Amino acid sequence: MKLLQAPLMAVLLALPAVLHPPSSVPLDCADVYSSGMGRSGVYTIYPAGPTSPVQVFCDMGCEEDSDGGRWTVIQRRMDGSVNFYRGWDQYKRGFGTASGEYWLGLETIHLLTQQKSYELRVDMQDFEGGKVHAQYSSFSIQSESEGYKLLVTGFTDGGAGDSLTYHSGHKFSTFDRDQDAAPENCARSYDGAFWYNSCHYANPNGLYAWGKDSKNAVGINWYHWKAYEYSLKSIKMKIRPVGMGQSQ
Repeated sequence: MKLLQAPLMAVLLALPAVLHPPSSVPLDCADVYSSGMGRSGVYTIYPAGPTSPVQVFCDMGCEEDSDGGRWTVIQRRMDGSVNFYRGWDQYKRGFGTASGEYWLGLETIHLLTQQKSYELRVDMQDFEGGKVHAQYSSFSIQSESEGYKLLVTGFTDGGAGDSLTYHSGHKFSTFDRDQDAAPENCARSYDGAFWYNSCHYANPNGLYAWGKDSKNAVGINWYHWKAYEYSLKSIKMKIRPVGMGQSQ
């Protein structure tokens, strides 16, 4: 009997590797959802392959907003607990914690959007309880050698208006790497980091304030909803593969 147990145990130990090969690790939250994990929360994804795990918040949707879920959150502000006025290297690799405020990282976002076609949704909330969103049918960013240039099209209004198309085609800028279209450094001028044009209609990574503020355009602004004198309570940028809507 003992002679039979040894080879049987070897087979059993090998089964997980057969059933779950390294190549099957999830690329994004849509893959996490497909693996049977349908609840919103923090999960590990592998945009750069099985040896490079990244923690991320997955928005799997809810009954109140049945848009299909499966969103990979790439940016989230909600309480001002994380400083977003940071340099190029930190925006490249990401910072914060997936359970709270964070920036996923330009390189990770680039790797994601080069492997699938993604759409983008930006959720926003003010301090009076108002909630709106803006959605874009195509979202990607180019490589670091191309300045992580933003490419976004296909706006659909969810009450927020379109403050992002103005930034499409522009490179990412931080206070220590000025790649915007303005004579001045937009990141320094507006206390943020973003795909600044000359300079912004959207400033999701700006200074966290509390509603109306006298400092013009340095807060978390979405101009076509609240103009420049109002800093939002929360904003969340999230992406998912095209075709994952509520009918899926």
